[in-house]
Amino acid sequence: MTPPRNSNAVRDVANVLHPYTDARAHQANGPMVITRGEGVRVWDDQGRSYIDTVAGLWCAALGFSNERLVEAAAAQMRRLPFYHAFTSKSHEPVIDLSEMLIERAPVPMSKVFFANSGSEANDSAMKMIWYFNNAIGRPQKKKLIARIKGYHGVTVAAASLTGLPYNHKLFDLPIAGVLHTSNPHFYHEGREGESEQDFSTRMAAELEEMILREGPDTVAAMFAEPVMGAGGVIVPPAGYWEKIQAVLKKYDVLLVADEVICGFGRTGNYWGSETFGMQPDILVCAKALSSSYLPISAVMVNDRVFQGLADGSSSLGTWGHGFTYSGHPVAAAVAVETLKIYDEMDLVGMVKRTGPVLQAGIQALADHPLVGEARGVGMIGALELVEDKATKRNFDASKKIAVRAQKLCEAQGLIMRVLPGDGIAFSPPLVISADELAEVFTGVTRALDTLAVELRREGFAIV
Repeated sequence: MTPPRNSNAVRDVANVLHPYTDARAHQANGPMVITRGEGVRVWDDQGRSYIDTVAGLWCAALGFSNERLVEAAAAQMRRLPFYHAFTSKSHEPVIDLSEMLIERAPVPMSKVFFANSGSEANDSAMKMIWYFNNAIGRPQKKKLIARIKGYHGVTVAAASLTGLPYNHKLFDLPIAGVLHTSNPHFYHEGREGESEQDFSTRMAAELEEMILREGPDTVAAMFAEPVMGAGGVIVPPAGYWEKIQAVLKKYDVLLVADEVICGFGRTGNYWGSETFGMQPDILVCAKALSSSYLPISAVMVNDRVFQGLADGSSSLGTWGHGFTYSGHPVAAAVAVETLKIYDEMDLVGMVKRTGPVLQAGIQALADHPLVGEARGVGMIGALELVEDKATKRNFDASKKIAVRAQKLCEAQGLIMRVLPGDGIAFSPPLVISADELAEVFTGVTRALDTLAVELRREGFAIV
């Protein structure tokens, strides 16, 4: 439908190039223009309200109207609106935030580097790994392993780690030296009669085969999310991380935990690494670090990695990496206040109470005729829509079934996130209440029921 003339939608279509959007379809249909937020709800410019079931982009942990974060930003703007961290310059917010992150790290970490997004943080981690290995005399140990359907960002380097086709096609990616091992989605990739533990053993064996094939002296690190987010909310099967880490340790391959989505309580612990027993050498976080009120991300490195970086910078006279806005004082001040709020609200305890409510709502839809798998942990989950439950056969991608479900959910006052393979994600603000979750699942159920009726009328054998 063509947006009305002289509206925000017309101005948007005329001027804005949107991320993750079909530009041709956008020209025809226009945007949903969001004008304000309060708690877990946002309002569009037509006055309609929606519960945002994915906290924006998995990120607005404290919802859309936390006044303490607004005041923290304003106070810092008045005191010191900008300064940089280059050439040994510093300021209190970046010192405070670094200290707080080191104190909260899931394993001992040494130093924190700041960037502005998860993409930049992962890109920085890649450069750190290459720099580290050069500095300690291992110039051949540079290859990086990620996973099919993993998501690590959209810079040239980070998008190469990302294991999704639409992040590679037409972009001439991935770059050389980035490899992708198997996707640990037991629902689709598990073999008949195979237990989760057996599946995890096979995943670890495939990783080891890749390292041996490439040459252990050439493989530097593996990047991985504790729970794979944008690739489908794929929860690792039993035994997976224990077996994967044994292989990495055997060949001295660093582990980078991408906690951009999973960090700060999302999986039921402060870090996803704690939920799944990961022992990372490098940890990347963003999103909920500031509840996304301002852009900021962080890379934590252990002492071994830091010592290599320090030696390299000493030999050259500087570590030639950083961003103008690395540790920006206003963003850092908001992040400091965010972490204080998490402490005061007992973030982990709150998620342990609310998470089971979310997971129960997801699992209650497992028997719906359109749902193949209902999966999740803590305050993150997904429903995967399938054409045939018995064979786990997905719908033809061209049918865009999950997009249709998304539109029907919007009619119920819910903003949903579509995932590859006709998945629908749940990652609401962590402050969502049980009553608000009940409203979410009532709306999702109605939307799926409506979609099932429509598909039956179109000749699909939905039973």
